[in-house]
Amino acid sequence: MSKFNLVLLIHAHQPVGNFDDVMERTYERSYLPFLDCLARHPRVRMGLHYSGSLLEWLAGKHPEYLLQIRTLAESGQVEVVGGGFYEPILTTIPLQDQIEQIRRLSDFVAHHCGKRPTGAWLAERVWEPQLPLALAEAGMDYTLVDDSHFLTAGREIPELFGYYVAEDRGSTVKIIPGLQELRYLLPFGSIDDSIAFLRRSAYDHPGGMASMGDDMEKFGSWPHTWEHCFRDRWLDNFFFALEANFDWLETVPPGEALASHEPLGRVDLPTASYTEMMEWVLPTPVRLKFHGLLEEFKDRPDLRRFLRGGFWRGFFSKYAESNLLHKKMLRVSWKLRHGGGKSPRKGARGASRHAEAVTHLLRSQANDAYWHGIFGGLYAPHLRTELWRELVRAETIADELRLGAKKYQEVARLDFDADGREEIEMVSPQFAALVKPSGGGTLEVLDFRPSAVTLINSLQRRLEAYHSRLMQANQPAVGVVSIHNQTISKEAGLEKRLKYDRWPRNAFRLLLFANGKTHEDYEALRLEENAVFAGGDYKTVEATPHEIQLLAEAPLKCVAAGAGQESILRVEKTLKFDALEKGFDVTCRLDLTRTSTAAGSATPVSFMVGLEVVLNLLAPNVPDRYIEFSGERKPLEWSGVVEGSRARLTDEWQNVAVEMEARGASQLWISPIETVSESEEGFERVYQGSQILGVWAVDFSSTEKWSAETVLHVSKARES
Repeated sequence: MSKFNLVLLIHAHQPVGNFDDVMERTYERSYLPFLDCLARHPRVRMGLHYSGSLLEWLAGKHPEYLLQIRTLAESGQVEVVGGGFYEPILTTIPLQDQIEQIRRLSDFVAHHCGKRPTGAWLAERVWEPQLPLALAEAGMDYTLVDDSHFLTAGREIPELFGYYVAEDRGSTVKIIPGLQELRYLLPFGSIDDSIAFLRRSAYDHPGGMASMGDDMEKFGSWPHTWEHCFRDRWLDNFFFALEANFDWLETVPPGEALASHEPLGRVDLPTASYTEMMEWVLPTPVRLKFHGLLEEFKDRPDLRRFLRGGFWRGFFSKYAESNLLHKKMLRVSWKLRHGGGKSPRKGARGASRHAEAVTHLLRSQANDAYWHGIFGGLYAPHLRTELWRELVRAETIADELRLGAKKYQEVARLDFDADGREEIEMVSPQFAALVKPSGGGTLEVLDFRPSAVTLINSLQRRLEAYHSRLMQANQPAVGVVSIHNQTISKEAGLEKRLKYDRWPRNAFRLLLFANGKTHEDYEALRLEENAVFAGGDYKTVEATPHEIQLLAEAPLKCVAAGAGQESILRVEKTLKFDALEKGFDVTCRLDLTRTSTAAGSATPVSFMVGLEVVLNLLAPNVPDRYIEFSGERKPLEWSGVVEGSRARLTDEWQNVAVEMEARGASQLWISPIETVSESEEGFERVYQGSQILGVWAVDFSSTEKWSAETVLHVSKARES
């Protein structure tokens, strides 16, 4: 009788834009000791997957590691598995990009490891039914998903000790079910329990296979796992145990296991990911209810299997920032692939520039900054910023190839973010901007192209399901546990810093509020500003390549309680964009007019006007990023009042400076935007940019019209 097979597919990945010291630490604590341990046990064989972003880093920093992988691959101990090069969620990018991502990683693996992969790792194990077409087209024979995918399709756990075939429009791919019980045993269970599970499986499924796919980082990089796996030698001892049971148990790389087994049949899987991901994606109130149900039925696996969360694309609905980033990526891909309806420039240089832009585009598709759970990087500004930076670079080239001229300024009206409402896009060699009339007539995107910087890129502070656990943070865990079961806080008192924004963190939001409010109210989100003018639907009066005119109206009593029923407040907001030789200016002009529906004198009223700008220059307290005003220099994390109307924010590292001039304003109120979020290292406070409010007093006792404007002068911080 043939031996029972254990199929392990271990996945290693680092996000595009991750800090070099983080990658080096992970290499030293996880990647290197894992491979060294594996090399000491030549009869333990498995599949290894490395994302292209990590492989590029290894090629530059540790080329000897790639040679070690090649040696293990040539000996037959390791099968190197492919996938999307920059670890995209394949189903959310255009088909042409899906195939390009997979083929690029296959080319890299073939060059460095000697053999072209036949299997693909799916980022976050996100499956959708149309995937077989793209995988087959890109030369992939198989992939791995979780047992939860099969359970939602009506399969039972005893049916998952083999593999199946999935099909879409005649294209097929083999699907290996990864077992959650194995995923939690390795390395968090005892070695005896792990071997006992495999022995039971072999008895119940003679000649079958048990499979698991999971992260290499949990072997050494997750909290306390280096001590467990390497100092205390759990991994060595587990490999010894596998070798000691070689008479009935054999570890086999996935491609080899599939070649020696017949499929168990065909399967039609629904959209799914691993169980934790399908919980994370739910809107927070629903997630709390869903988690309560999971707890209620934790001892009833027969019923719990029918409790299913959402699916990955739900992050685009849950987080507007994720959706905006995704739709920007799709827009850039469309410009590159289709030329926006115009023919790209020809010639060798044009082809080279186009290829360069495609690489930037593919890098922007890395999944990490598009979602948030424990690992997701949406709350990590450096990861979001790196993807935006890649998109700025790609789109700058795409527009250069589309429009040809050195100087251009183009406007487009389109449903940019796919919400059924029109946005206005404006591009030039100096900048790209996106205005959202239906979101308070605000500026959602502002890119400075000469330095490849996106300037807004903040994050709305919102309630997250895990905020309720902050009070329990740092209670000691018993033994080494999965990262999903830890509650650690990197700073005391974070629960006191929780606050939730009323509006997305866009620029040029108009805040009309009562007299007597202060900077402290602004920082604490207590202005109680009028919702119509702050976040309501503005009508687009005109949109030209240089100017956008927007209009909103509401009863004045909504702003000033003393106003009569007959008074209407009309707000005209004009956004003007001027490309300059070394940068650009963007001006937001406000014209507030009181009209009356009845004859007679209007009641005198007064109130405050605030026009808010949001800028994120990433680092809150480093010498090369700062706020300057009235001869003073402050770090970006500074909170306070500027007496006057000017301030300059500078980022020497990204090489951009923004001078804000709120003409005629009495003060500027400045406050950092800080989120409290969960990461693999625990709860942490993260700077998401600064909100800057130009403040004016309006008195409608002597005039029926009031005007003001704020100008942003954007340029390089230094010429180099």
